[in-house]
Amino acid sequence: MFDRIDDASDIVLNKLLSWRDSIVSMFPNFVIAIIVVLIFYGLSRLIRKLLQRVLHRFVDNKSAIDLFLAISSIIIMLIGMMIALSVMDLSKTVTSVLAGIGVLGLALGLAFQDAASNLISGIFMAFQSPISVGDIIETNDILGTVKQIHLRSTTIFDPRGQDVIIPNRTIFQNIYRHYNINRVRRIDLECGISYGDNLRKVREVSIEAISKVPTIKKDREVEFFFTGFGDSSINFVVRYWIDFKRIPDYMTAQSEGVILLKEAFDQNGITIPFPIRTLDFGIKGGKTLATMFPDQK
Repeated sequence: MFDRIDDASDIVLNKLLSWRDSIVSMFPNFVIAIIVVLIFYGLSRLIRKLLQRVLHRFVDNKSAIDLFLAISSIIIMLIGMMIALSVMDLSKTVTSVLAGIGVLGLALGLAFQDAASNLISGIFMAFQSPISVGDIIETNDILGTVKQIHLRSTTIFDPRGQDVIIPNRTIFQNIYRHYNINRVRRIDLECGISYGDNLRKVREVSIEAISKVPTIKKDREVEFFFTGFGDSSINFVVRYWIDFKRIPDYMTAQSEGVILLKEAFDQNGITIPFPIRTLDFGIKGGKTLATMFPDQK
């Protein structure tokens, strides 16, 4: 019995001694690995500061900058960890870690496709899109001022005072109108005049009236076109350009155009007709008015 105990204690002692020898032999590599990790940690801090200074000059989206800095720091630290593990002769561990990262990335990509798509779109919008906070855009039938640009969504403040949150991929993958790039906008004001009015005089009066809109672009010609014959009027459209910086600018200039056009027509005896309907009760199969209302004779 005592022999067995002695044999077991010898085995344990030999194992401990082998571990001690391994630790002693690996200690220099372990110290070097720690130094490598510390060097890469300091390098990540330095590169983070340099990138932060550069990115703030070209990107206004703080969330995108923070994400890019965090990703760059993680990549640098992962490289440092891989080198440290290689120094300690743990190549199999490096391979396992890389395989684990790949499997985890694939699983997360499949599980969060929409979220990843919005995130990537937000990053592209932060670095390449001309959309900035304060711009007026129209996308997905929503018109408003860009209030916030996050990594996954963009908040638009619409003219009714509501915040509309739109996923970034919806903006990035679809057509949108940007009203702040050119700072101008055209108003198409439609109206109709009586069949008895002089058309050339109507055109002259309309152009003169619209030219008095306060915010009209003086370097752009007012355009006037008759568009067709309506049921009770000859229809036309007058087009003019205005300076456009805020959403109310359009509505104000359109309202001023309506007022000036109506005042000019009143002063020149031009009629904007009411809708007219002619009822004929004497056609074949119908009845005359005299038959329908005999007491009115």
